[in-house]
Amino acid sequence: MKICILSDSHDHIPLLEAAVEAAKAEEAEAVLHCGDVVAPSTLHCLDKYDLPVHVIHGNNSGDLYTLGRLASRDENNFHYHGMDAAVELAGRNIFLVHYPHYARAMAATGDWDLVCCGHSHKLKIEQLVNIKGSVTHLVNPGTIGGVGKSPATYVMADLENMTFESREVSKQIELDAGQ
Repeated sequence: MKICILSDSHDHIPLLEAAVEAAKAEEAEAVLHCGDVVAPSTLHCLDKYDLPVHVIHGNNSGDLYTLGRLASRDENNFHYHGMDAAVELAGRNIFLVHYPHYARAMAATGDWDLVCCGHSHKLKIEQLVNIKGSVTHLVNPGTIGGVGKSPATYVMADLENMTFESREVSKQIELDAGQ
């Protein structure tokens, strides 16, 4: 199973949409958003891709009430988990949290195959030896919103092989959408 891991969209709809469109073209079957969506309406751009979207909030949460209501609609694929999430996909135990220090601590437990985070806007893919002596993958996809001087990045993951590849979306997409 291939999945798209992203974070920190900060209401940058064209970049978020471009990432998910590209991920779907690469046969992604789900999207994991590690926080800082900000306005829940930002997620509406993903409706047309018909992919399950697992989302948590971060430190730039926006309207959490509306995010919860959006996720409770019968006709959508959004799953809002609150401040963190335990998700099982393709037999893999995955933990989502916004903060890297919290993610590192969860990876150290050995209870998770994959731990994903955001917040720093810095792309980082690691393998950590956990306290059980096995390896936990720790992925921070950076910022799909291209916040500040950071590039707009996300990660494509193959859960069968536990491989992770970074992708970059051109900020030109955002400029073109504004015209």
